[in-house]
Amino acid sequence: MPAKTSSTSPQKEAEELREALRHHEYQYYVLDQPEISDAEYDELMRRLQKLELEHPELAAPDSPTLRVGGQPREGFQKAAHSSPMLSLDNALDEQELRAFDARVRDLLGGAPFRYVAELKMDGLSMAARYRDGYFQQAITRGDGTTGEDVTENARTVRSLPLRVNFDRPFEVRGEIVMNHRAFERLNTEREELGLTRFANPRNAAAGSLRLLEPGITASRRLEFYTYFVLDEQGRNIFDKHWDALEWLSHHHFKVNPKRKVCADIDQALAFCREWESQRESLPYEIDGVVLKVDSIAQQQRLGFTAKAPRWAIAFKYAARQVETEIVDISVQVGRTGALTPVAHLTPKEVSGVTVSRATLHNEDEIARLGLQIGDTVIVERSGDVIPKVVRVKMQGTHRRPFRMPKTCPVCGGRVVREEGEAASRCINVNCPARLKESIRHFASRGVMNIDGLGDALIDQLVDNGIVQSVADLYDLTADQLTKLERMGPKSAANIIRNIDRSRVLPMPRVISALGIRFVGERTAELLAEYFGSLEKIASASKEDLQAAEEVGPKVAESIHAFFREPHNRQLLERLKAANLTFEHTIKQRKEGPLTGMTFVLTGTLPRMSREEAKATIEAAGGKVAAAVSKKTTWVVAGEDAGSKLDKARQLRIPVISEDQLLAMLVGGR
Repeated sequence: MPAKTSSTSPQKEAEELREALRHHEYQYYVLDQPEISDAEYDELMRRLQKLELEHPELAAPDSPTLRVGGQPREGFQKAAHSSPMLSLDNALDEQELRAFDARVRDLLGGAPFRYVAELKMDGLSMAARYRDGYFQQAITRGDGTTGEDVTENARTVRSLPLRVNFDRPFEVRGEIVMNHRAFERLNTEREELGLTRFANPRNAAAGSLRLLEPGITASRRLEFYTYFVLDEQGRNIFDKHWDALEWLSHHHFKVNPKRKVCADIDQALAFCREWESQRESLPYEIDGVVLKVDSIAQQQRLGFTAKAPRWAIAFKYAARQVETEIVDISVQVGRTGALTPVAHLTPKEVSGVTVSRATLHNEDEIARLGLQIGDTVIVERSGDVIPKVVRVKMQGTHRRPFRMPKTCPVCGGRVVREEGEAASRCINVNCPARLKESIRHFASRGVMNIDGLGDALIDQLVDNGIVQSVADLYDLTADQLTKLERMGPKSAANIIRNIDRSRVLPMPRVISALGIRFVGERTAELLAEYFGSLEKIASASKEDLQAAEEVGPKVAESIHAFFREPHNRQLLERLKAANLTFEHTIKQRKEGPLTGMTFVLTGTLPRMSREEAKATIEAAGGKVAAAVSKKTTWVVAGEDAGSKLDKARQLRIPVISEDQLLAMLVGGR
């Protein structure tokens, strides 16, 4: 790890940090062979971010700091492909694959050829362009001729190199995918927010790449697997497809190592069968194997149909399904408090794996399927993801309905299902099922900022029964910590000191730390500014809560339900006894021509940046909100205004220009 010394210039230190981060990104995101911990990587990144902030002249187009995502955008621009991105024809069985091989042999007039077999990853196709060795642009497949420019989002994908040691302009094509672990983590987070689960990793990857906020895309852990390298006109650079794959791998692009040169169709079929039997062992989803004629000259000779190349085909695997009976339905409580019904099945084997459980997701899914305990169902298994029930095949003779429990099966706390949401959840912060996650959130940076309280220590504290409530953190002693694994006196003292420091953090941090659904940093600030006391927030009615800025019915319902849970009220009392900050000094808002008005800014303003416009409005007594709601007085729209403008029109909120805003500063309403 590079270390700054008195003789190291900022420029040299920045370059050393960038090289170290690039190396570790390659080791972790491309080779899956990390050499340092996440904490050590984060420390390198923080040092580089601080250095670039202090020395803006050191900014570089390939800096790893650009991976974290930029400002939200209003929409995506269309961009043309250098050459068509065509889809492939499918072969659904061995007979169809052999028929494809016969056509290739016939069109090549008996000339010898070979195939390259590659796993068919189930993701979103994307092209990435480079100029002068630097990543320049990324475009989704779209209709094959024109796609969407997703450059800023693609820049956050850490397996996509930002710099390549190759001077000629070129383009790589490949697949954006999400592995099973990232997919399950994302769906858990969506359930916590009351959102529907993504149906499969492909939909999740596509949705993540097309988000309007690159910062969120950065958090989704997408991966980019490449399989083509072309020149800037969209033509092949190499004579053989296999050589292109080797070049991509050599230049630190992620290329699937599960690939093979096949001398004939029999070897290709053997490869297909091998990975159909082993697909459960892969960390990502595949739905078949792609065969391509290796020689580019022979590819050109074979040509294309109107829709697909004649030199390639996708051999698609059959869906892995089995018929079985639902013996019972139990409920699991996840790390975020979400209650998930799980079907217990008569055990059946699917692709060499015995399946005895399947997720049912939520009550709405059970109602959609129309299933009850005792029914015979079709179950589908997808990779390492827990199997799911596809449909009811036959109703049982003694079937009985499932009912979601009213209290948490783990802690007995209140279970809430808010209007318009699919998930039911336990809202007790200290529920044993969600305690570790509650502590992680409470201690995290930007919340209570208890440095040193990482996952390993949290696991020990909870598993050993030392911490049974978030409030127990404030009763910890250094002696208790030093008895744990890998915890010396100095580290223990530092953690206790950091816990004590958190007691004086402002009230908005405490509100955010409670983990109330839909209450993030900004909402916590607005609640503190309106009520001035955490106890007033806890005792407020839903109507009173909605009087605070940007708090609508859904957020108010969540806050109100949280504080009606007795376990959470007990937690509040203990945190107050630990001397955390429960009071907030309400700022006196400036009076001016915009007093009483709430503005939302969208698009690019001709004279001012959004930050300048916000400061100007607030200096004149107005408020600036992040989202359009019925409480919005005016929407200020500039060029390329997007979804906020649509929302304003839907709610019939008046839309004004920057000139009209400036006129208000003089004449008021």
